[in-house]
Amino acid sequence: MQRFLPLIVPLLIWQLIAGFKILPHFVLPPPIAVFFTLINEHSLLWSNMLVTLAETLAGIVIGVILGVIASVIMTMSQSALKMLKPSLVASQAIPVFVLAPVLTIWMGYGPEPKIAMTVLLVFFPVTSSLLDGLLGTPQPMLDLAQIKQASKWRELIWLRFPAALSHLGAGLRIAVTYAPTGAVIGEWIGASKGLGYLMLMANARMKIDLMFAALIWIVAMTIALNLITNYLLKKFDM
Repeated sequence: MQRFLPLIVPLLIWQLIAGFKILPHFVLPPPIAVFFTLINEHSLLWSNMLVTLAETLAGIVIGVILGVIASVIMTMSQSALKMLKPSLVASQAIPVFVLAPVLTIWMGYGPEPKIAMTVLLVFFPVTSSLLDGLLGTPQPMLDLAQIKQASKWRELIWLRFPAALSHLGAGLRIAVTYAPTGAVIGEWIGASKGLGYLMLMANARMKIDLMFAALIWIVAMTIALNLITNYLLKKFDM
């Protein structure tokens, strides 16, 4: 029972606010209205969820690949580390919301800007976590590699990467949590399908129950991605 308290308590508060009409229903619809919308509009919600999910997964894959490549480059080259790490940190000072309209202008209204937004959110936690792991390899292990005259690439593959797997796993857990946000923000700026687009259209037509239903699908999708990621990482001891 205690496991469901984080879900039950907000629903009870929501029902009380709606039941006592503390807020009008066009601002906060009752849970039962949202529940029926989830059932009646399931095909519409499902089709739009698949679009957002595809954009999110594409962004995760590309962001992870780019993050691993960047981490390896900075690990193998001190000059690259000195040049790229400050830029990596400085990039986080730019709000992602600011970049969304720019990416839409550059890439159009297709899936590309949504994927790019997701990549931006995934890239930093993966790169930062993996880089810390690669650079934090225990010195005795590196000394042993030098005694054996191992090349930098052998050192990277056989020592640094195994030691950094837990760091990569931590970065992936954070990245997967942020990833759907990038796709949804991109859909808010300019799209013709997706859960973010559906939320905007529902809001414009005062279908607040549909907007909340789309929000629930986004939350459910994010939780599912987290659970799958955690399962796979535990499977591979990350």
